[in-house]
Formats: sequence, structure tokens, C-alpha cells
Amino acid sequence: MKVMLRNNEAGKLEVYVAKKDLEEEVVSQKIEGDNKILTLGNGWELSIPKDQPEKLPTTIEAKRLD
Repeated sequence: MKVMLRNNEAGKLEVYVAKKDLEEEVVSQKIEGDNKILTLGNGWELSIPKDQPEKLPTTIEAKRLD
């Protein structure tokens, strides 16, 4: 799924999923192999490529983990 990564007003990383109309703050990040796992405030875990663009906001492909 396509997600947008951006910094919110407080400077924290935030994820927006347009198809779900979901906007959540990232509460933790960890590296697993070639992917970065983002844990959102609602409990979702998203896997994104580790080599994501540094410039925000950006739209990338993410996979939701169970």
C-alpha cells in the first residue's frame, strides 16, 4: 500500500494511509534485514525499505505486517 511519511507539527514522524484515511504517529522503529519496521500509535506494524528517501514528506510503498 502507498503511504506518506512526514513530520508532524511536533517534529515526530507520522504516517498517512490515504485508502484507510488513517493518520498515525510512529511510536517505534527497528531494522530487520533490508527493511525498517515502523510501529504506529494504533498498533499497526508497517515494513518499508530501509533505503527510503531522507527528504520528507515522501510517498513510498509499505507492507502491513500481521
